[in-house]
Amino acid sequence: MSVFDRAPAHIRGISPYQPGKPIGELAREMGLAEAGIVKLASNENPLGMSARAREAVVAELSDIARYPDGNGFALKHALSKRFGVGMERLVLGNGSNDVLELVARAVLGPGSSAVFSQHAFAVYPLATIGAGARCIEVAAVDYGHDLDAMARAVQDDTRVIFVANPNNPTGTFIEGERIARFLAEIPDDVLVVLDEAYTEYLAPEQRYDSLSWLEQYPNLLVTRTFSKAYGLAGLRVGYGVGNAEVIDLMNRVRQPFNVSSIALAAAVAALDDEEFLARSAEINQRGMKQLTDAFAERGLEWIPSAGNFVTVRVGDAAAVNQALLRQGVIVRPIAGYGMPEWLRVSIGLPEENARFIDALRHALTTD
Repeated sequence: MSVFDRAPAHIRGISPYQPGKPIGELAREMGLAEAGIVKLASNENPLGMSARAREAVVAELSDIARYPDGNGFALKHALSKRFGVGMERLVLGNGSNDVLELVARAVLGPGSSAVFSQHAFAVYPLATIGAGARCIEVAAVDYGHDLDAMARAVQDDTRVIFVANPNNPTGTFIEGERIARFLAEIPDDVLVVLDEAYTEYLAPEQRYDSLSWLEQYPNLLVTRTFSKAYGLAGLRVGYGVGNAEVIDLMNRVRQPFNVSSIALAAAVAALDDEEFLARSAEINQRGMKQLTDAFAERGLEWIPSAGNFVTVRVGDAAAVNQALLRQGVIVRPIAGYGMPEWLRVSIGLPEENARFIDALRHALTTD
């Protein structure tokens, strides 16, 4: 018997998370020049990071031999001022993915369960299974969350419900009023994790104030990230806002120094750069129209998206994806989400979007 064989069965049963293919990997596989490759696979901000964030990174380099502030005071203070919440209500993570893992480690375990939607973020089942808990996956409606069915799916052993809004990888959106009604239906001892990784991309008419619900619903945790609209994906920094007792539990299992000093400094600067955030949302809106107009012209079905990506049905998505890769265009096949006919495409710069549109036309014509 090996070390692998003696590992817990629930760990051995996990299928590792598959990230978007890196540019360097595709260049090696296909013999392509990295400069000619377009990556629209990981929902990154095509503008990169803001100038303010870049300046903060450079300034922080002089003290890089020191450990970061393990409590993240400066970033928590900035978030506290921005959103009007006490610093004791904030937890920081190595990306919001880390915050989701902290939830699982803090409140899940053998003999408990978590509820989430079909076609929702892959980390929800990964974190649940990793904690030795049971997954309750609720069938999606129109590729999005069926909140009524999710409320009914709660069982005596349920400790967490994960809700992504907007949802990744489908881009579906739930109105704030409907989420508020859902919270009222959930038992007080079940934590509702509202994953708002893409909230900065919402149109003005879609916006709602989830943080205002925290007083009424102490079993609510809102998670957000600096990886998307703020352009800090490579630095990995996210945060959760919730009840102080829940945050305390999460901090008990949080790794010391889980957010680097560079990431902390960049996030503080990025949070204050509203002009960059507005520009990011604007280029996303234009790019979304550029892609969906092209889909409509070809008669392709797509899912209306509130994020910085759009999911399109192309038939044999695996074959189409390979044809795109051969042309130096990386998108995200999502067969692992139960959608083998679909590709998720991140919104890029206008010229990147045009490159994808041309490559897709060629792939659909020749493959």
